Amino acid sequence: MTSKPAVSPSAGLAVAVAAVSAGAILVRLSDAPSSVAAFYRVLFTTLPLASVAAWRYRGEFARIRSRDLAFASLSGVALAVHFAAWFESLRWTSVAASVTLVQAQPVFVALGAWLLLRERVTRRMGAGIAVAVVGMASMSLGDFLGGVAVGPRPLYGNALALSGAVAAAGYVLAGRSLRQRISLIPYVTVVYGVCVVVLFAFVLAAGRPLTGYPPREWLLFAGLAAGPGLLGHTVLNWALAHLESSVVSVSLLGEPVGATLLAFVLLSEAPTPATVSGGCVVLLGIYVTAAADRE
Repeated sequence: MTSKPAVSPSAGLAVAVAAVSAGAILVRLSDAPSSVAAFYRVLFTTLPLASVAAWRYRGEFARIRSRDLAFASLSGVALAVHFAAWFESLRWTSVAASVTLVQAQPVFVALGAWLLLRERVTRRMGAGIAVAVVGMASMSLGDFLGGVAVGPRPLYGNALALSGAVAAAGYVLAGRSLRQRISLIPYVTVVYGVCVVVLFAFVLAAGRPLTGYPPREWLLFAGLAAGPGLLGHTVLNWALAHLESSVVSVSLLGEPVGATLLAFVLLSEAPTPATVSGGCVVLLGIYVTAAADRE
């Protein structure tokens, strides 16, 4: 059991959700290929963490067991698939639909936590997850029925987002297990490092250029790393050591709400009443699940 942290895990989750909510907007603002944007997001997130790890945690890497290293590598592969699928989905469907569907991961996380990690999912937690999923469905239907610009191929984009959700569930579950034994910085350095290598392979396979982009694109890549990367996913990894994986995952359902609001303000993607009401249901599901975990 980990010691009580100096910072509230709930406060950390709030910061992380706010940070990741900006991710979809930054991806949409970028004109670079989605695989390139994903690669540089993770690369620019990894470089400062790797520097800190080499300076302060060098000895811990030697103590990581080979089995844990293998699972961390699998987590990195899952994270790469998540980013590749989700970033590409934003080219084909709306921000609201993409970000909402990619957060379908709680369904897979709860099942995986019960089957693989033997975590207890209470009736109230299950009810909270169910309510949140109903909210997600309502938000997605709002895109189709309410006239929101859903992109050139919304069904394809939605399928990519759902694929990203499955991959993200694997990433969360692996993190929950490993973070009990490995410190945060060494853990994320390994996982992000593997993720960078896999995304680099994706870029090469697609024949995308890695250079020649204007300064605006490099600023967006850096913003993706600093916000959703360092303040978002890294803080989430820290929270996994102190909270149930299902709670962390369901809390991320706040991301569609934040991203939809940002898309309305910055991209003029006006959500329908169904999307707004669905967002409220999502927040209710988050509250029910988090409250059940504290009992």
